[in-house]
Amino acid sequence: MSDDLHERPRWLRDLTRFLPLKSQFVLSGNIKDWQLYDHGNNQIGWYSLKEQLALELSGLGYKHIVYFNPARGFDIPFFQGSVSEKQEILQRIASISDVNQANFNIDNFTQTLERLVSYKDAPVAIISDFASQYSISPDHLSKPEHNAFTRALVNSQNATLQPHGEDGKGFYNSVIWIVDKEGDLPDWFVIGNPKLRHIPISKPNPVARRAMADSLLSGLKGFDQQSRPAIINRFVDETEGLLLIDLEAITTLARSESLGADEISDAVRRYKIGVTEDPWQKINREKIRNGDAFIQTRVKGQNHAVTHSLDIIKRAITGVGNTRRGGRPRGVIFLAGPTGVGKTELAKTITSLLFGDERAYIRFDMSEFSAEHADQRLIGAPPGYVGYDVGGELTNAVREKPFSVVLFDEIEKAHPRILDKFLQVLDDGVLTSGRGDQVYFSETFIIFTSNLGIYKTSVDGVREPNVSPSEKYPEVSRKVKAEIERYFKLEINRPELLNRIGENIIVFDFIRDEIAHTIYEMILDGHISSVNEQMDISLQISESAKEELRKICTADLGNGGRGIRNQLEFHFINPLSRVLFDLEPISRETYLIKSVERQDSRTNLKLIKISER
Repeated sequence: MSDDLHERPRWLRDLTRFLPLKSQFVLSGNIKDWQLYDHGNNQIGWYSLKEQLALELSGLGYKHIVYFNPARGFDIPFFQGSVSEKQEILQRIASISDVNQANFNIDNFTQTLERLVSYKDAPVAIISDFASQYSISPDHLSKPEHNAFTRALVNSQNATLQPHGEDGKGFYNSVIWIVDKEGDLPDWFVIGNPKLRHIPISKPNPVARRAMADSLLSGLKGFDQQSRPAIINRFVDETEGLLLIDLEAITTLARSESLGADEISDAVRRYKIGVTEDPWQKINREKIRNGDAFIQTRVKGQNHAVTHSLDIIKRAITGVGNTRRGGRPRGVIFLAGPTGVGKTELAKTITSLLFGDERAYIRFDMSEFSAEHADQRLIGAPPGYVGYDVGGELTNAVREKPFSVVLFDEIEKAHPRILDKFLQVLDDGVLTSGRGDQVYFSETFIIFTSNLGIYKTSVDGVREPNVSPSEKYPEVSRKVKAEIERYFKLEINRPELLNRIGENIIVFDFIRDEIAHTIYEMILDGHISSVNEQMDISLQISESAKEELRKICTADLGNGGRGIRNQLEFHFINPLSRVLFDLEPISRETYLIKSVERQDSRTNLKLIKISER
């Protein structure tokens, strides 16, 4: 197999390099995945790690390889001779006469390690699989377990090279421990042991996935010579972060559900999140086409934000320019601007546009995640900590609803360590929970909101406005984006996160006077309609009263639309409640708010009955 199609992985090159130098090895990391083995003549196969090790060691000149694990005891690799020959090897190395023996005996294993040191015929190796399960805890070993690792430590120091071959090149009689993580073996055995080498095994890189993809995809319909390169490239890109064993499962899924090679992306999505149909293709396109008018009924005076957001939504649905390597989220929007201008309202409206229900989004108030270790709430506590069995709020929510809008409100209030979690989400579309499970964000639409850029810190350390309503929108947008860039690059040192967001930063404008009037009318009409429905009356308001109330509620636009709503609650809803409570209006009658009067800090409404309907 040519090097450009499949190169030997780094862990295997390290193992080969140190076999003449070390007597024992600890392999950890991606130990349960398939491993690729080059048979030559453009033939590549995939095997379990222990089988891969046996093939490699045998090819290097090791005469015998023996497997050991706590479930089956001792065994011999599948390719090493007949049953009688395997029995002879086990008898010679492990003093076992029955090749089918399936008893875990730590004492027998210890004795075998002793014999291994003195074996002189030719280099031999024991591959100790599932070594993490030999004890309950490396810190609390039973007497037989402690004795086994003590003898292994002593034997690692006493081992001598076993020459073989005409050039006299030698290897130690090797012990290879396969563990989930290095800490699963006693520290006193691993740390500071000059004859032991720890070798981590990483996940398969694109070269390994490409080498396996050709064989896996060859049986799918439509995988011909013309389409082969494009399909392989797409398959390799979309399986970023997955194991080789996952690739095999995906193609098996494709065959079982009659998916062709050109539908391999669909098979990847089904395997990751378990959804058969692509929900993004079921979205009502006519509704999106008219989305501009729909959004502007709720988000006032932010036409640029509406247009930009709809462009990102349409790109997510059509897949135009889709470079979602590894399954990145469908869309990402960063909404910045003054408070009360409609950022959260836009997020709700987008959710309503996509799902028909604005409550369908997953919302996180990031002010609740200001502590350094608050990330455990998002992804779950690690093993051994309180809440480990519960999982994380974010990972649980996305696993339950993989097709959703995820809103992170006021992102700047989160601890910078929390922001680091978004790097993996935005880059690879995946987040690893505290339990070690991978949760995929490939079908989510992520929205960040922030007040960054509205204020800045002066050279004297004083917080002061960075932009003001007197400035035109282009200047506001420029200043806000510049301050956001400064914050991510210099203040929290996270330029890579800003780079992942890219050009999807949408700056909202201040609520200007003409828009404030529109918002005022919309909120007031909503309150009056609600009162009419609840009390079964017809409430009206005179133009003079409406104008007086407008002046009161829009006098200060510093808090945007939210400020107008708050002012209406104080100067309209509260006094109206007082009047209606005292009046006890009769059902189906018509009432008119004739005037609005201010008395000290109190607002009073003059309400009169006009007539019955």
